[in-house]
Amino acid sequence: MDLSKTNLKNTEFWDSINVVLPKYDIDKVIANTTANPTWLHVGGGNIFRAFIARINQRLLNQGLADTGIIVCGTQDYENFEKIYKPFDNLTIICDLKSDGNTGYEIIGNITEAVPANYDNEENIKRLNEIVTNPSLQIISFTITEKGYALRDADGKLFAQAVEDMENGPAHPVTCMGFIASALYERFKAGKFPLALVSMDNCSHNGDKLKTSVLEIIGAWTDKGLVDGAFKDYVDDPTLVAFPWTMIDKITPRPSDEILNQLTFLGIDNLKSVKTTTGVYAAPFVNAEVPEYLVVEDLFPNGRPDLAKGGVILTDRDTVDKAERMKVTACLNPLHTALAIFGCLLGFTKISDEMNDEDLKKLVTTMGYNECLPVVCDPKILNPEAFLKEVLEERFPNPFLPDTPQRIATDTSQKLPIRYGITINSYVNDAPEKIPSLKLIPLVIAGWLRYLLAVDDNGNAFELSSDPLAEFFRNELKKAGISFGMTDSVKGKLTSILANETVFGSDLNKAGLTPAIECYLDKLIKETGAVRKTLHEAVAN
Repeated sequence: MDLSKTNLKNTEFWDSINVVLPKYDIDKVIANTTANPTWLHVGGGNIFRAFIARINQRLLNQGLADTGIIVCGTQDYENFEKIYKPFDNLTIICDLKSDGNTGYEIIGNITEAVPANYDNEENIKRLNEIVTNPSLQIISFTITEKGYALRDADGKLFAQAVEDMENGPAHPVTCMGFIASALYERFKAGKFPLALVSMDNCSHNGDKLKTSVLEIIGAWTDKGLVDGAFKDYVDDPTLVAFPWTMIDKITPRPSDEILNQLTFLGIDNLKSVKTTTGVYAAPFVNAEVPEYLVVEDLFPNGRPDLAKGGVILTDRDTVDKAERMKVTACLNPLHTALAIFGCLLGFTKISDEMNDEDLKKLVTTMGYNECLPVVCDPKILNPEAFLKEVLEERFPNPFLPDTPQRIATDTSQKLPIRYGITINSYVNDAPEKIPSLKLIPLVIAGWLRYLLAVDDNGNAFELSSDPLAEFFRNELKKAGISFGMTDSVKGKLTSILANETVFGSDLNKAGLTPAIECYLDKLIKETGAVRKTLHEAVAN
């Protein structure tokens, strides 16, 4: 049985393999959404299909909504052609439970999948129809942290950002340029209100989105390329809002094991693909069950009853505390630590790392002793209980095929949030405790060791994609730092550790340089040094 909209009518087959089907009329939802779209999402990856789209599906199942979600993307157009279109935009969600059982649900509420490709006039015409419709309430985003960046580590504008600022709204090439252009169409159509909701794992994500969009709009305004009142429209929170959010759900790349399971159940046309940009995708998503989405309740054009779909709606301050709890302490920095050392030690599954006593002690001790003490309690979630769930249920889940190589992607973009905020909390509020920090400096030294692309056995390995990896590899090379060197690195890291864009703080001024130098000296010394240094650090 192929995965298709027509075949969903064969309910007997799907029931026989325990696949949950949508409880609404898909064709009717498509018609309603086409006429009066309410929700557009940018970024069609796993987290969108496994979580964001599912929130809307829950509302449809309860009769609390009558429109679905339209998805678009500014890159990886292959994803739309190979994963959405052949399967009528359907997705199978595979809930990987820690007891070994798997739950299956088909997501049927993605009504259109439109590449935001300005070389395709029909696509852009359709997207402009969507964004100029007064009914549109939400544009949400899962584009990863780098999707919002207009500048490199030195603060210099990327070439594509310069191109967008010079050329105006007619043919943008960046995602932020696309959003600025879409907002201009909405402005010209009637200054209709809208919420732009970033759902990416970055601190104050709404502000990052707003800042980047307004920088492009500011350049257009200065050059006279747009109406002068346009910037005021986007900068008015009663018309265009950029709420903050905290999102949490682990959605690894598609597993061949899960593909085989689905094929064994009798679903015939499934496949996994790797796009030319290196993204792995499939018409199914394998994901953990725990999920959290905390959203600032700021929607100028109204919103669906998101709370009934599993969203926690609250104020900005509470979102900030929940986000800090998760991103800077109770999950993300621990994930990055496992990613870095997992790659160096040859691991290919996060769950296997949690069976390694040194690695388990690394993230447990760092979480409880170095991160948790400086976290504000958001009240809506208990930090200690959240951390306990991460360490005892989520990371060790052997049925979740997550890899350190995936988590290591874009580490340079993650460090300022995952560690910088915690470091700054100590600098500002408890400077006397900085000398007691042992494991955060170890992870930073571990990342520099990782960038040498030599594992603990002395073998070369491929670094995960990261826009600043080559920059820092060159910086290490210029400093004369290499695997197996016998000289000390003391005094050679000053300029690297002063990079506040990447580390979120000048680590020299923070007082962490001596510890990082000491660890890196040990880590690069010889084969086996990573394991030895890690074991010594967590044993003390």
